[in-house]
Amino acid sequence: MSNCLFCKIVEGSIPSTKVYEDDMVLAFRDIAPQAPTHILVIPKAHIPSVNGVTAENSGVVAHIFEVIPQIAAAEKLANGYRVVSNCGDDAGQTVHHLHFHILGGKKLALEMA
Repeated sequence: MSNCLFCKIVEGSIPSTKVYEDDMVLAFRDIAPQAPTHILVIPKAHIPSVNGVTAENSGVVAHIFEVIPQIAAAEKLANGYRVVSNCGDDAGQTVHHLHFHILGGKKLALEMA
C-alpha cells in the first residue's frame, strides 16, 4: 500500500534500525520504545491486522513466530519477553499493517492498560 508507513519501511524509503530481515519478514527497533527492548516484527507483504490473516497468508505469521525466538535470543531476553499485536483502533493499533511487538529487557507489569 502506497501510504502505509510499514510498507515504506519495507521498501526502504523510510529508514529503520533493522535487527532481522529475510524474504518474508522484517524486524526493527520501535522509535518510541515501551521497554528497554522494543522490536517490531512485520510481514513484508501488506496485511492490515490480525483480522486480515487468511489461509493464503497465514504461513507468514507462522514464520514470524519461528523468527521471534531467534530475535529474542539475539537480544539476550533469556529471562522472558512479551509478544503483543494490537488489532484495530480501539486496541491501540496506530499503523494498519500487521505487526508484533517484542517487549523485554526488564520485568514487565502484569496489569492491562
